[in-house]
Amino acid sequence: MMMKANETSLFRRDFTLVVIGQIISLFGSAILRFALPLYLLRQTGSAQLFGAVGAAAFIPAVLCSPVGGVVADRVNKRNVMVSLDFFTAALMLAFTFLLGKVPLAPLMVVCLMLLYGIAGAYQPAVQASIPLLAGPEQLTGANAVINMVNTLSGLLGPVIGGVLFGAFGIRPILWVSIGCFALSAVMELFIRIPHRPLGAGGGVLSTVRRDLGESWRFIRRERPVFLSVVLVLALFNLVLSAALIVGIPVAVVQVLGMSDGRLGLTQGGMGLGGLAGGLLAACLGKRLRLRRGGVLLLAASLTAAGMGLALLPGVPASVGYWGVTAMSFAIMILSTMLVVVLSAAVQGQTPPELLGKVMAFIMAVSNCASPLGQALYGALFERRPAWAVLLGAAAAAALTAAYSRKAFCRLDTGERGS
Repeated sequence: MMMKANETSLFRRDFTLVVIGQIISLFGSAILRFALPLYLLRQTGSAQLFGAVGAAAFIPAVLCSPVGGVVADRVNKRNVMVSLDFFTAALMLAFTFLLGKVPLAPLMVVCLMLLYGIAGAYQPAVQASIPLLAGPEQLTGANAVINMVNTLSGLLGPVIGGVLFGAFGIRPILWVSIGCFALSAVMELFIRIPHRPLGAGGGVLSTVRRDLGESWRFIRRERPVFLSVVLVLALFNLVLSAALIVGIPVAVVQVLGMSDGRLGLTQGGMGLGGLAGGLLAACLGKRLRLRRGGVLLLAASLTAAGMGLALLPGVPASVGYWGVTAMSFAIMILSTMLVVVLSAAVQGQTPPELLGKVMAFIMAVSNCASPLGQALYGALFERRPAWAVLLGAAAAAALTAAYSRKAFCRLDTGERGS
């Protein structure tokens, strides 16, 4: 009886090591994603440059995600995680020594592009390892745990990063991140993930092209509904997610005039919201159905509208700040619940040998509009009131949510048709 309990337990040795490694690695990434853009915004004071650099940095994540999916299906997933964490530690070590010796904007662009590219290649390996370490009945819970780890790191990273940045500047954050990536890589060396080698049958580029073609044929012939869902996610990232990525730091730092610590608290609130969303998704389990995805997106749109209202002229800065923070918390609850149930649906309808490539395809295409959105919103926040930009983004997101209902229902029921 004890053996059966152990076999059905989600937190077995290897899954637990993946979770712990993710906590450490994602924490290092979270403090960097908070501190590096804030450092650029503080040094230059330009929302347009802030948005443009963020857009440029996001492009490698889109391009590297499909390649990461191919690698995740052909290479031992543990080795992918270990190699990328060691490489990230080396990258940040180089950035630390170059900071102050070369122009800031080009250095920041190169560093952020590499960081986002690594993340784009890293996450397909993590996502593809979940079905190999958890049973079919545990997929929703396993995805909820991984998402909670992501959001827990997103909670602690900005809060601690804000304190360190406000008190000591950027360099302590760089050294902490280097230690996190190195420690995570060492821990991941002890993970055992089942792996069946697949023959490459050609060069790297031909292998990538062939494997991506295989995933595309599967989606087009077997699961064309995936395309409809990906389009919904891309539109939502374009009109709302990009607005929040650029808008929240601009609103807190420039519009409301708050400190770095206050911005860290707001972004930590987003992490707390993601943690709460993951907990809700894990508790609800199969009762949380993807057919309600459109309702979650609509609620996120209305919440973003509330954020815009908090920035209206005449609203006291302290009231506006707590309004923005509360709305950020609520949006992350809703988006995390959607990500958990969507990931479980795709994993449950995709063959294991294609899962890394298919998940990477979905991540890449759904995120491809984000760089354009960040560049656009950087210019808008430079020229228009923040409240007006956020209200416009919320209206566009609400239209996208209305369009999404049928696509989510079809995927929820496992329909093959488009």
